[in-house]
Amino acid sequence: MPGERLSIRDNAAVGRFHGVSASNGQAVPERHTESKMKKEESGCRRWFRRACPCCFRRQNSSYDVSGDVDGVAAGDGENEGPTTPLTPTGDTELDELTLAVRSVDLLSRKSDRNKKEHHTDQYNSDQLIIRRGQTFQIELDLSRPFNPNTDKLHLEMKTGEREVESQELYGQISRIHDFILSFNDTVYMEGEKELKEYVLNDTGRIYYGTEKQIGARTWNFGQFDEGILEACLFVLDNSEVPPSGRGDPVNVVRVISAMINSPDDLGVLEGNWSGNYAGGTSPTAWSGSVEILRQYHREGGTPVKYGQCWVFSGVTTTVLRCLGIPTRSVTNFQSAHDTDVSLTTDVYFDENMEPIHHLNSDSVWNFHVWNDCWMARPDLPPGMGGWQAVDSTPQETSHGTFRCGPASLAAIRSGQVYLKFDTPFVFAEVNSDKIYWQRNLDCTFSQIHSEKKAVGHCISTKAVGSDERVDITHLYKYPEGSEEERIAVETACRYGSKPDVYSSPIAEDVRVEVMMEGEGPRMGGDAQLKIVVKNTSSQPRRTTLHSQVAVMYYTGVLKDTVKKDTLNVELNPQEEKIIEWVLPYTQYQNQLVDQAALMLTLSGRVSETQQVLANQTSFRLRTPDLNIEPIGEAYVGKETSAKITFTNPLPCTLRNVVIRVEGLGLRDLHPIRVGDVSKHANVTVTEHFIPTIAGKRKLVASLDCRQLTQVHGVADIDVHESQ
Repeated sequence: MPGERLSIRDNAAVGRFHGVSASNGQAVPERHTESKMKKEESGCRRWFRRACPCCFRRQNSSYDVSGDVDGVAAGDGENEGPTTPLTPTGDTELDELTLAVRSVDLLSRKSDRNKKEHHTDQYNSDQLIIRRGQTFQIELDLSRPFNPNTDKLHLEMKTGEREVESQELYGQISRIHDFILSFNDTVYMEGEKELKEYVLNDTGRIYYGTEKQIGARTWNFGQFDEGILEACLFVLDNSEVPPSGRGDPVNVVRVISAMINSPDDLGVLEGNWSGNYAGGTSPTAWSGSVEILRQYHREGGTPVKYGQCWVFSGVTTTVLRCLGIPTRSVTNFQSAHDTDVSLTTDVYFDENMEPIHHLNSDSVWNFHVWNDCWMARPDLPPGMGGWQAVDSTPQETSHGTFRCGPASLAAIRSGQVYLKFDTPFVFAEVNSDKIYWQRNLDCTFSQIHSEKKAVGHCISTKAVGSDERVDITHLYKYPEGSEEERIAVETACRYGSKPDVYSSPIAEDVRVEVMMEGEGPRMGGDAQLKIVVKNTSSQPRRTTLHSQVAVMYYTGVLKDTVKKDTLNVELNPQEEKIIEWVLPYTQYQNQLVDQAALMLTLSGRVSETQQVLANQTSFRLRTPDLNIEPIGEAYVGKETSAKITFTNPLPCTLRNVVIRVEGLGLRDLHPIRVGDVSKHANVTVTEHFIPTIAGKRKLVASLDCRQLTQVHGVADIDVHESQ
């Protein structure tokens, strides 16, 4: 019978990185081998084999298994599970009835839509390379026309070691192919320009020198060059991280941070700061990552000689961009190296003001280069997603291994150094105070001087879309000397090895919290919250509260600050004050993202006791529901209707409104184009549909337009059998 080519779009293409790569995506021809023992079957046996092939197991079949891991399988009826190609049965009629996959086209060529739509056409590879969370297409060549009523196609994706099991399962034929799945969803960042810069740009700028004499050099990241993808996957394989651990970007960047250096795991680069680079390449001689990664792969995992911080950073950028994680190289001038987790940079003198060299292990580098990676942080409190600091230069161990990060820049900025990973170390690099100590006669030490602006200057990275330098110091810390910056420093130090380096508060008797009435603010109006400040002491208290509210993605990543305030609060003994906090609609109307979430951050200090006040509260602006009301009784095969109503909550016109309706067993549904909806206007539409399945079904509707999202509705519909 004539064959058929079928195109399948998988709308749930979510998986994890494949550990190895082998197949080029071309179909492997079947090998048909005649059975050595061919017996004449009786009429009953022949009839049973035709009538119920699922139950009938042929005893002398020859099986040919092609490929290794991830498979696209086609079969008759409801059969599922591992499948293998079968030899012809010799029964012409039955062979014609069997649905077989003759070949599979993964559409993996550079010119095919998969690579273009997934922005993977720059990779120098004929393999299918797709990004997680995005649909893709494949084409199947079938042995006969596909019948959706009787045939079943099964697409199965697996990660892990290659395993082939031979099973006598009649009636199913499979094709197995490898592909590479890159990160996309959990590292999603808004903005086409940013994605082009931090994922697709294969060159960049790395900064060096001093804060007053900043130099720049161009670096060839080359993440799409020939052999680099294979080398990056080889690095992951060498780390021995299991396939189950390759789907989490937090885990992957932590692994890569360890694998780019070599002291404890034979990673990519051997560091050398001696000035003697015999037997290798001077760190200053490298101009890109490509040859380093190719050599590491070619020599089977022998560390490449030699690297210093900018080389470690450049190679890290290459590997993570290759794996689909937005990454940039970052340079910090006057970068502190805290060796004792004190969160300060300490300088010790003896009684005669002579340096005590064996204690002066902390240092301040002219510059140090590391990386920022962009990702959600579901393992941390809301607001901690976004840019994360990752450092592959081997300085200090983290949980026994030379690695650093990912540390949330939001946590670093606010001094929340108790949040993982390695936030204290990065905080000290950019915002530690330099403390001078003198030894007393009793061998104790006293502070004699401090520099509060000694480290963390001109933190630099390449600008998006140009070769200009952009200063991102504000992402790592508040302005030097500001109240917020001082609070962050003192908060951080209390979690260090010298918690008393700053005077502890005399008392902690003031509390601050945020309250909301009912179910919280509604979209389209002013958002109103209550800030409650209470003095539990018998003495008056004064404080200045700094408040700021920022738009937040559902991943916990903060977008933009939309409002800042300073509140002066004076409290009598035992007094509680409720402060009405308002965010006008006009200040957030053009700022919100999909989930309409916001984060309110409060910080302050009590004047009399030096107590630090801090509070973070996330909230969302509630959207209205779609109201769905069934009209009349519903019967299988007969047209019925439902009325959908909606009220625009915004004081502006909604443009190009579309309502989408769907439901299991409810047929003939389609998008309803409502058009424009005036401010505060009511909309009613009636949708007609034909139920196909009896029972209690759910009719689900959603509204979509640029100005308003997350508007949903659902109704239960009892569908009766036809009369």
